[in-house]
Amino acid sequence: MSDIITIRGFVATDVTTSTTTTGVGTASFRLGSPSRHFDKTSGTWVEDHMNWFTVQGYRQLAGNMGCSIKKGQRVIVVGRLKLASWERDGRVFHTAEINADAVGHDLKWGSANYIRTPKNELPDSEVANRPGGDGYDGTGGDPEPDDYTEEDGIPKDVTIEDTNGDYVTLDTETGELAGAAT
Repeated sequence: MSDIITIRGFVATDVTTSTTTTGVGTASFRLGSPSRHFDKTSGTWVEDHMNWFTVQGYRQLAGNMGCSIKKGQRVIVVGRLKLASWERDGRVFHTAEINADAVGHDLKWGSANYIRTPKNELPDSEVANRPGGDGYDGTGGDPEPDDYTEEDGIPKDVTIEDTNGDYVTLDTETGELAGAAT
């Protein structure tokens, strides 16, 4: 079964990053999605049960997940649902995996500071010549395999343009600006 779904929940594990043998960056984490209702008699929210999903991202999304998503944060995930079941020792087991198309922070629970990665942008001269000038180049912005470190699948060097027009380096581990780029 493969359906597109949107799930809200919390990041239950640290994001695990790696690179496939063909050089594609990957990242994954476990997502807990609680189901709850308001109990009028007690006047409180009551959790019914928890659904669990493994969220898997690839390429540019994997790198961005690795440096943006942390355990305990509330997120929204959009992707293809893949359900599987198997039997072992007379017991039936089930898994639910989401091959993510998009992952973002749930702003109902906090604020975020969005930083667009340079790999997805066109030079200013090309943006000005495009209808609408939105900067989308139509390629999806997936990085080349050597844009990632071999051991963790996180982009090596990410630089962004700050509000003053200066280029600064982004610390891919914390998501904070590290200093002026060379």
